[in-house]
Amino acid sequence: MQITNDPITGLTAQELVDRFGSLGMTLRLARKLQSSALRHGAWPEDDSTISQRWLAEIRRHLCIPRLTLVDRRVSAGDGFCKYLFAADDGARFEAVLIPLAHRPGAAKAVVCVSSQAGCAMGCAFCATGRLGCARNLEPWEIVAQVAQIRRDTSLPVRGVVFMGMGEPLLNIDAVLQAARIFSEPSGLAIAAKAITLSTVGIVPGIRRLAREPHAFKLVVSLTSADAAKRCSLMPVEAVHSSGDLRAALAEYHAATGRRVTLAWILISGFNTAADDARALADWVGDLPAQIDLIDVNDDTGAFRPPDDVERNAFRDALRLHLAAPVIRRYSGGKDIHAACGMLAAQAP
Repeated sequence: MQITNDPITGLTAQELVDRFGSLGMTLRLARKLQSSALRHGAWPEDDSTISQRWLAEIRRHLCIPRLTLVDRRVSAGDGFCKYLFAADDGARFEAVLIPLAHRPGAAKAVVCVSSQAGCAMGCAFCATGRLGCARNLEPWEIVAQVAQIRRDTSLPVRGVVFMGMGEPLLNIDAVLQAARIFSEPSGLAIAAKAITLSTVGIVPGIRRLAREPHAFKLVVSLTSADAAKRCSLMPVEAVHSSGDLRAALAEYHAATGRRVTLAWILISGFNTAADDARALADWVGDLPAQIDLIDVNDDTGAFRPPDDVERNAFRDALRLHLAAPVIRRYSGGKDIHAACGMLAAQAP
């Protein structure tokens, strides 16, 4: 067998068996190796049930790579923690630990991960979109963000959201591979339904998600149901129109039976009028959907979030015209540039 030195953290347990079965890799052994590599960042060298000679042979073919931690900052306001990682080739990307404490004594965390170094989507209100895209991340680089953060925090990590740097559906093979590894019992044991894939509306990727068996959630950043307005801030509209997007989401719902979540970035004076609410209701139609309202975060000052009066008026208009749940989402870590739309892979 050719020596490849592949990252074990980028392979599922079954893939380990498929590749190294000729060396005696069984599913039980694969799960032990995977669990040790992901949860401890090391080989199970103190396990008396594993032959050390066999393990030495396996280590000739597999490695446990690590990302370099460049910077780590914790928000003084809400405890969000931002990690700036670097790969061996110098590519930089960020991930955010999001603490959740809905009930006393039941604190947990979700990790927001990056799927690309930078982003090519060019959304005008997003700092990452202004960077351009350096490259896609490999599956192990996505997995390592969560694995290394998991070992750094005392909070149990119970969810992953692909809402960091990059457009996940433009790196869909690596994203789905990482999501599978996250959800494996011997991986990081994160429930598939607690893993969320976010997109600005890459129609071919949505249609692929409709075809493949999985239980991951889907969030689509819509922000305006008026094609011209949307295109003025989100260039993806010129490639994958909101009409095509609506058709793809109908196919997705028909295939999966799942409600689609639409993220609406609230921008004062742009998409918060009653006409915007009516346009969204017309666009949604009979599609089972949920609307997540998220205040824009923009250091340039070009875009401002609405005040309470403007926000509440828009929310009331949505409830009047749209028969769908409307939820306001908290975007934390603003003081450390960890909030939605603020990731730019910059050290202080």
